[in-house]
Amino acid sequence: MGLVETIIKKVLEKGIILTKTKISDSVYKIRIQSDGIADYDFVPGHFLRLGVGIDQDEISLKDKVRSYSVWDINKENSTIDIAIATHSYGIGAKWVETCKPNDMVYFKWKKGKFLVDDSADSYLMIGDLSALSHLYIINRNLSDNKQIESIIYSENMDDFFPDVNGANPFDFNVMSENPSVEIIQKLNSIIPEMKGETMVYIAGDSRVCIALINYFRKELNWSAKQIKTKPFWNPDKKGLE
Repeated sequence: MGLVETIIKKVLEKGIILTKTKISDSVYKIRIQSDGIADYDFVPGHFLRLGVGIDQDEISLKDKVRSYSVWDINKENSTIDIAIATHSYGIGAKWVETCKPNDMVYFKWKKGKFLVDDSADSYLMIGDLSALSHLYIINRNLSDNKQIESIIYSENMDDFFPDVNGANPFDFNVMSENPSVEIIQKLNSIIPEMKGETMVYIAGDSRVCIALINYFRKELNWSAKQIKTKPFWNPDKKGLE
């Protein structure tokens, strides 16, 4: 083990993989147990920075850690669930294919700003497979009286998976990569039906995030506080959250 790995292991928290379950054609659910989870001040929307390339000398430092949304947390059992997709064939996808229960993992919490906000009356959830677990936990922590509309997309219907409670609250769509035009066409019929104060969560492909920000700000004149975005990945970059 090199010096970098030694330092990483000292600064990150330790956990154990309890279970690994394949939940769709290209997604695994990983449950991690760690003593510190019980005391962590968690807000729905927080991420984990997870070590996926530690002890692999052939992997560059910047590729040794990846960020994943916390899909669910159980403080009583000191566990967290994350969903990891394999269709990108990146370092995280390779790691999740080979990891197994009882493996030690190293992680750090990341708070960010893409958090639950219960202040609106109606919500739009828009994202690809990389954003699904994150939008699930946001949706699950909104008040019951909220109107929820959604456009969740992937190139394969078999990629989708239900929420941790078995619910399927979102509208799944088969769309090609970067379907900004198609999404906007659907929004033109959805948005007039939304009631009261509105808010949109947009996540996943950075190209879609940019196109939809322009749509909501320039065409619909929505304010910045109504629009929450998180580009989880960029086709021209490696390691973007």
